[in-house]
Amino acid sequence: MSFGPKSLTARVLLLATLWSAAALVAIAVVISTLYRESADRGFQDLLRAQLYNVINSISIGENSTIAGNPALGDLRFSQPKSGWYWIVEPLGTFSAGPLVSSSLGLSNLAVPSVADVPFDTNYERFYVLDDGSGNKIQVAETEVVLDQEGRAARFRVSGNLAVVETDVRAFSNSLYLALAVFGVGSLIVNALAILYGLKPLDHARGALEKIRAGEAERLRGDFPREIQPLASEINALIDSNQRIVERARMQVGNLAHSLKTPIAVLLNESRLLEKQQGELVRNQAEVMQGQVQSYLNRARIAAQRDSVLSRTEAEPALERLLRVMRRLNGEKEFELSILPANLVFAMEQQDVEETVGNLLENAARFAEQRVKVSVAPAPADIRGGDPLRRSWLELVVEDDGPGLDADQIREAMKRGRRLDESKPGTGLGLSIVREITSEYQGLFDLSRGEQGGLKARLILPGVVKEVA
Repeated sequence: MSFGPKSLTARVLLLATLWSAAALVAIAVVISTLYRESADRGFQDLLRAQLYNVINSISIGENSTIAGNPALGDLRFSQPKSGWYWIVEPLGTFSAGPLVSSSLGLSNLAVPSVADVPFDTNYERFYVLDDGSGNKIQVAETEVVLDQEGRAARFRVSGNLAVVETDVRAFSNSLYLALAVFGVGSLIVNALAILYGLKPLDHARGALEKIRAGEAERLRGDFPREIQPLASEINALIDSNQRIVERARMQVGNLAHSLKTPIAVLLNESRLLEKQQGELVRNQAEVMQGQVQSYLNRARIAAQRDSVLSRTEAEPALERLLRVMRRLNGEKEFELSILPANLVFAMEQQDVEETVGNLLENAARFAEQRVKVSVAPAPADIRGGDPLRRSWLELVVEDDGPGLDADQIREAMKRGRRLDESKPGTGLGLSIVREITSEYQGLFDLSRGEQGGLKARLILPGVVKEVA
């Protein structure tokens, strides 16, 4: 299964992963925030309870002093610089000395004014400050009248906020770990579900690959309800394409058959004419025959050029042509090289044989001793005219004959031109090769080969057939 940037599976997995990650992060932030708010409220409630415990433990003693020994049940109120303190200060004309916890000792707290932090409706106020010992503390404060004479005192109880921070941090760590484990597990389950859900699409892609490779003619398989209409439409399109190709072949055959007899009559009648007139009629009839065949080929190729079913295995097709050439040219050697061996032309067999056959006839006509044919995947920087086709094959036919220079190559590519009149032929072979190659959106060029002779190179559509 492919996971490239254009892969549907990759896109769905990426979106699912991003959404899950964003959702888990949002959930973690929301839960952590809610827990912190709850911890802050709980801490304030604790300080409020401790504050009223202190209030209930204080009274007016002898000589108008503040008396009492609050027992809050927390050793931190007796540990110096712990951040846990309680303070009772007289107000107004009540001139008694203050009473403080042993944990505060002789230290003072920088208490904000009532104007900066006012009392609420319950005549309580809460604020945060530093105690001078490096602790960040929260203070709960209120004012209470202690007797019927109106003598009052201000009560303060503080707690170290490090307790809240430690609690929130421990909860957040546990939360993040749990969400991370849950997130990874969810991503794995989502990935498996997505891969399982998209598996039919991968099966359909594999079926199409088999059609393109010529291993099948239809989409076959048990597809789910959502994909079955698509598979049916593709099969209908393939059937329609086959009918169009067959109809085009039949029409081309009928046209060729209807023109074959009149042209043959003209060629026969040319023999009865005087030499000069007969030669003229014969030459024009041969040109007409070549033109008709060329345009018939164009019509046939155009009808099936883009068909995914046009496949011709390279090795058997070329071996068959070379067998014929060896029988006709027993004194010359014909070599064939196909690497890798499982190359397939995405062309009709007739077009492959006509294209390569013309090149082999031309090479055999001018070769001294050897003709070499090779087929291989085209280099990455050399492709035909269709950028959507995945594979191109490079076919080279090279001989050890005299070869051609640049001007002669240009002349040879012209329809009907023969550079050597002493050799048999119509001069249409190379132009037919060029036209067929062009119809398949391939490339065709001539140059001087390594053996000194002519080198014909074709870039043709093809596939590399998978082998088990």
